[in-house]
Amino acid sequence: MLNPQRSLSELPKMSSTSQVERAVLEEEFNWLLREEVHAVLKQLQDVLKEASRRFALPSPGLETQLKQENFILGSSTSQLLHFQFRDDKQWKLQQIQDARNHLNQALHLLSCRDETYHFKTGAEVNKLMDAVMLQLTRARNRLTTPASLTLPELATGGLMKMFNPPMPGDVMVNFYINLSKLCLTVYQLHVLPPNTTKNFKPAGSSVVHNPGAMFELNNNRFEVSHVHKVECVVPWLSDALVFFTISLQLCQQLKDKISVFSSFWNSRSF
Repeated sequence: MLNPQRSLSELPKMSSTSQVERAVLEEEFNWLLREEVHAVLKQLQDVLKEASRRFALPSPGLETQLKQENFILGSSTSQLLHFQFRDDKQWKLQQIQDARNHLNQALHLLSCRDETYHFKTGAEVNKLMDAVMLQLTRARNRLTTPASLTLPELATGGLMKMFNPPMPGDVMVNFYINLSKLCLTVYQLHVLPPNTTKNFKPAGSSVVHNPGAMFELNNNRFEVSHVHKVECVVPWLSDALVFFTISLQLCQQLKDKISVFSSFWNSRSF
C-alpha cells in the first residue's frame, strides 16, 4: 500500500537530483556548442579542402607546371576512330564543374562560422549541418548519377563540336563520369529510309542507349546500329568520393550528438 508520508518526504530529494542532472547536462551542452562544434567544423574544412585540391583548376601561368593526366579508354586492338580535341575550343565535363561548385559552396558555408562565432542553440547547428550536407550530397550525386540524355541532345551538344577532324555523320560519342570512372560511349548510326513510319519510335532519355534506338534530327531519321562503351578509373575521383562520404558522416555524427540533448530541453528553444 502506498505510503503518502514516505512519498512526500522523497519529493525534495528527487527534485534536487533532477536539477543537478539538468545543470550538468546543460553545462555539457554549452561545452558542445562552444568547443566541440567548432572542432568538428575545423575537421570538416580540412577534409573538404583536401577534396577541393582534387578539383583544382590550373592557375594562369602555371599550365606548364601541372602534370597532364592521360587516360586510355579501350583496347589497343580496336581502331574504330582516331580523333583529338580541337585546340581552339575548351570543353569541360559538366558533372565535374557542378560537383566542384557544390563543394565550394559547402566550404563557403563552413567559413562563415569561424572559431569566434557562438552557436546559441542546437537548432542553429543542425541548420548549418543540413545546408552543408545538402551541398555535399549534390556534389556526390553529380559524380554517381550521370545525366540521362536523348539522342538528339547528344547529336547537337557541345561535345560533338569539339573534335578534329570532325566526327563522321554516322557516329556520335558521349563522355560522362560514373562514380570514379571516366566513360566513353560511341554510337554508330544508320539512316532510316524516308518512308519508315510504321515502326518508328523515338527513344527517350537514357545514360546509355541500346542498339535499335531511333531518333529524328533535321528531318532525317536514324537508328543506333552498334554501341561501344569503354571506361577507365580516375584515381582522384575515387579520393573525392571518399572525402564526401567522410564529411557527410561527420555532419551526421554532430547532428546525432545534438539530438541526444533534445529530449532534456523540451521546454526550451532547442
